Amino acid sequence: MIKDELKISSKDWLNILIIGILFGFFQSLIFYFLNKDLQTISTIVFSISTAFFIAIFAMVLISSSNRFILPKIDKKYWSIFSLFFSFLSGFFGFLSAFFIYLNTNFEVIALISSFWISIAVVVGFLTLLIALILHQFVFLKNKNSQIAKEIIESKLKSLENELNPHFLFNALNSVSQLIYIDKKKAEDAVLQLSKFLRNAINKESLVTLENEILMVKTYVGIENIRFDNKVILHIDDYKDLKLVKIPKFSIQLLVENGIKHGYLGKELNIYIKFDKNYIKVSNDGKKSSNIKFKTGLSNLENRLKILNIGELEYVEDERNMAFSIILKDKN
Repeated sequence: MIKDELKISSKDWLNILIIGILFGFFQSLIFYFLNKDLQTISTIVFSISTAFFIAIFAMVLISSSNRFILPKIDKKYWSIFSLFFSFLSGFFGFLSAFFIYLNTNFEVIALISSFWISIAVVVGFLTLLIALILHQFVFLKNKNSQIAKEIIESKLKSLENELNPHFLFNALNSVSQLIYIDKKKAEDAVLQLSKFLRNAINKESLVTLENEILMVKTYVGIENIRFDNKVILHIDDYKDLKLVKIPKFSIQLLVENGIKHGYLGKELNIYIKFDKNYIKVSNDGKKSSNIKFKTGLSNLENRLKILNIGELEYVEDERNMAFSIILKDKN
């Protein structure tokens, strides 16, 4: 949380630079009203240079304090230190521009040469006032971002909490059917389910493809106790993609859906194929003429949207029915 509070994005710095340029024009107007005979171009060049150096000092000093100083001190002193460094940014920014153009023929340098230190102090305080405004802007922006993040996480956890009972109910239903048929198989199914749930109980919404495939294999192992190993997984090589992050229970849910709607009492082949931007789960079982996105599929579709990972797509050809997770290109 502290890291988020201290974070100033590149967009924020761009806004600071733009404000600095506007500040430079404002400064040139002040010099113009002090002496209307000043060279306009040289005055604007000096003023914008001053604003540029102020922005540079602000980036260096404020970024350094955010990284090395503020995290080590009490939070109640943050504002004092930040404003102090803002003052230094304005003070040293003005001095840098002044001494760079000191030996030029800029008339504005001659005008302020007798009281340059006073102007540097005034510019420092003006920078401090601007920093107060920017500080509130960045604070409110980060606070709104944190609130939005918490809302998204809340929605995501709600969807995950909806999904877990859905899966558990289906798995326990499979085990309950075995109890009266084959107690040994039912016992094995409970052990497999226990193993599955141990791997499933983690707080992360995204898991690696490698971990998800392990979950899928365990799940199919549970189902095969009931189906006498008639569900056969065909998994493409994914060694180059094993660290890709995907929503937890995503492939497992599509495999579960394929077994639930495609199993016809005979051998069911489930194919899991991978490419850079998609994961395709298909089977050669029963085809459904009316595919509806109910609890599980709707849940996965919503999680993909919330996590900004991609989208769920249903495709049917002459031989197979397939669901594809179309991943967003990260390049």
